[in-house]
Amino acid sequence: MMKPLLSIAAALCPTSSLSLAADWPQWMGPNRDDVWSETGIVQKFPAEGLKPRWRKSIHGGFAGPAVANGRVFVTDYVLMAGDAKPHPTKRSTLEGKERVLCLHADTGEELWKHEYACNYDISYPAGPRCTPTVDGDKVYTLGAMGDLLCLDVASGRVIWSKNLPRDYSASVPIWGYAGHPLIYKNLLICMAGGEGSAVIALDKTNGKEVWKSLTAAQLGYSPPTLIQAGGTTQLLIFHGTALNSLNPDNGQLHWSEPLGTAYAMSIMSPRRWEDYLFAGGHSNKSIGLKLDATKPAVTRVWQGSRTLGLAPVNGTPFVENGVAYGIDGDGLFRAVRITTGERLWETSKPVTGKENDPRRAVEGGTFVTKHEDRFFIFGENGDLIIAQLTPEKYVELSRAHLLDPVGKALGRSIVWCHPAYANRCVFARNDQEIVCVSLAAEK
Repeated sequence: MMKPLLSIAAALCPTSSLSLAADWPQWMGPNRDDVWSETGIVQKFPAEGLKPRWRKSIHGGFAGPAVANGRVFVTDYVLMAGDAKPHPTKRSTLEGKERVLCLHADTGEELWKHEYACNYDISYPAGPRCTPTVDGDKVYTLGAMGDLLCLDVASGRVIWSKNLPRDYSASVPIWGYAGHPLIYKNLLICMAGGEGSAVIALDKTNGKEVWKSLTAAQLGYSPPTLIQAGGTTQLLIFHGTALNSLNPDNGQLHWSEPLGTAYAMSIMSPRRWEDYLFAGGHSNKSIGLKLDATKPAVTRVWQGSRTLGLAPVNGTPFVENGVAYGIDGDGLFRAVRITTGERLWETSKPVTGKENDPRRAVEGGTFVTKHEDRFFIFGENGDLIIAQLTPEKYVELSRAHLLDPVGKALGRSIVWCHPAYANRCVFARNDQEIVCVSLAAEK
């Protein structure tokens, strides 16, 4: 799975900040594949635990940080009026403002701040969902209510902006806009909504529309994703009713496979390995597809069920050698072959810390990042784990508490934010603070 994504990023962004291995300039890292390539990283956490190099107070949000060129970019929401108590299926009406913060990566010092009034009408209204995307001298942010901004990296000055619901006559999804914007060549590709504009491509320099495509009854929450298959670059759009492939240059549809997740909870980024592709969402809705080697086309090879496949609700699985590792909607962390949907093993330990724990973290969150021959897993309980993941078993090598799970969801305390790994550190946030913790091995 990794080589095609790396080649796409190298070919399309040769001078962009996305190519800097030491940075983490967007969701899931430099190449959007959740691979951390820095060397000199600890093999085991210290016995006394992890101590932050710095910590900075912030407000609520599910958006992870981005790190580029010595700066950390993170978004949050300052509540001014209203009841922000989360409800799974009921919108909360709030008054407040969204903020984009730029911090010094070494100290946490605030370098600049951009804020704007933003009243919420969504469920789980803690704050923004989308990780900032840094591209050269610009940073792009997408707020929970659809405020899309292009800001100057150095100063925070607004270069251009859009409001997606207003500009595309779209309804805000009940859980807010969550599809992390994607840079492709000179385009910024976003999930928007509305008639014929489920996905849009804008000129990244000025925000002008280049193309728009698809109509989706439910927009969903999955980000635009690039793959190289069938002799071409394909743009995968996983909205609430189907998995689609488009030409990223003009939005033309290549193929579409029905995949109707419950509550339109298409959240994960579709994952591929060699000629196979899979995606899944709420209520065991998952599919495995065989990619055509000669043209943009697919054949369905399996369909998920209560005993087959992987259907994440919170977190994109990592695929290695044809096996997906990630948390399922029932709260169990599983290994699944994406060629057949076969489940190889399952464990509750990454989330709860206990094997065979009867307290299932239903709709739980884990964020899985590959580093050399092991994985870093950040669980919704605020623990950071080093583990070996193989088709045979889960082996936990080290665990340390990173952040307190101060958010609330489904009757438990959670932190549902993907961390960033850069400068031999982990950068993570909850609804109260962002921390930088060194993971450098001692010399």
